[in-house]
Parts: sequence; structure tokens; C-alpha cells
Amino acid sequence: MQQELVGSVVLPGDVVGVVRGDVELKLGPGVRREQDKIVATKCGVFRLRKPNMYWIDINQKRYVPVAKEHVIGIVTGKPGENFRVDIGSSQQALLPFLAFEGATKRNRPNVQIGDLLYCEISVANKDMEPELVCVDGSGKSHGMGVLSIDGFMFRCSLGLARKLLADDCPILKTLSARFSFEIAVGMNGCVWVKSKSVTNTILISNCIENSEYLGIDEIEKMVDQLVQSAHSY
Repeated sequence: MQQELVGSVVLPGDVVGVVRGDVELKLGPGVRREQDKIVATKCGVFRLRKPNMYWIDINQKRYVPVAKEHVIGIVTGKPGENFRVDIGSSQQALLPFLAFEGATKRNRPNVQIGDLLYCEISVANKDMEPELVCVDGSGKSHGMGVLSIDGFMFRCSLGLARKLLADDCPILKTLSARFSFEIAVGMNGCVWVKSKSVTNTILISNCIENSEYLGIDEIEKMVDQLVQSAHSY
């Protein structure tokens, strides 16, 4: 890989790396492998997460499904043996009834049209509908499944969703020092938040949406201002 390109803007068609030997690479959105070359397919900032995960940081609105990514979707139908789930991509995804922890043909999961689901993409192909699962390789849910109706779901940019999933996310560190809350973030730009009260849930959601283009110091000031304004009512 061309380490000097990390952090710089690349264009579709740019060769961002060459595969040497048997090194296993993890390629995220915006890059693909063509024989022994790694080529950019989107315009954006070339990123690296050590040791070997590469992607293009793109602030696009339309989500393109990628296998192994976690997403939040809305159940829109129950055709045959599957649920149909809207994940914000060009095609709705399919989620088999049996792709839940403990589910069998007799013991089907209690999922209704309109429910929010936190899932993992198992199959992502440009020529097929995406397929989802709510279990990992060992058959355990690990937090995936139906999200509580007591929470609140909102949409944000795909760039902000990736920032929220970073280990050192400033806005989540700032909010966790002031509130206790649960959060689920989908790579498709959907964020679900639940806290002790509706006021806190809305406040946390507003803080997250407002934080996209702010620095660390600006985030702390913004959170303090919103907290003070909420308490003044």
C-alpha cells in the first residue's frame, strides 16, 4: 500500500496500493481490488485503520451495502420466509426468519412491520438484494435484533456515522460524561438513542447531529449550551 496517500484526497481510478505477497487486506467503502492493484472507486479521503483496513472517507447520502457492516433498518414486509428491511440502499434487504438467535421454523421471532432492527450485512452484491442476519458466526445475537420502541432513531450523514463508531469519538465521550444512555449506530447513517427521559434522548440526538463539523473544544461548548437551554425550560 502507498502509505503516503493516507489522509489525502483520491479520485475514482487512482491506484492507491499494490498487493504484495499473501498479505490479507480488509477493503471498505470506496476501494476495490483489481488483480494485484487496489483502486479507488469514489472521490474522498483515503483512510487507514491499522493494521490493514483501508477505505475512502466519503460524505455521500446513498448507502452502498458492504458485507460485515452493521446497519439499522425498518421492517417493511414479510414475503415468504423472510423479512423485507429498508436500510437506505437502492434495494431493500432480505432478512431470513431463521437469522435470529434461537429461531426455528416453529419458533419464529416476534418481529412486526415498522420495527427497527440492528443487523449485520451477510451478503452484499451489486447484482443481488442485500441479505441480513441478526446473529454472529456462533449463533449469538450480541446486541443485534429488534431495537426498543422507547428509543429514538434519526438519520445522519455516512461520514458522521463512521466518526461515531471510532474508539475515540469526541462527542460520545463528552455526552457519556454527562448522561447515561444506550446508542446503536448503523453504517447506513441511522442512529438509535435511548436514555432515561424523552428530554435527554432528544438532547443527545441534537448534540450528535450538531457535532459533525465541530472540533473537540467546540463540541464541549455546544453540549454545555444545549444542556443549559434544556434546563431553562
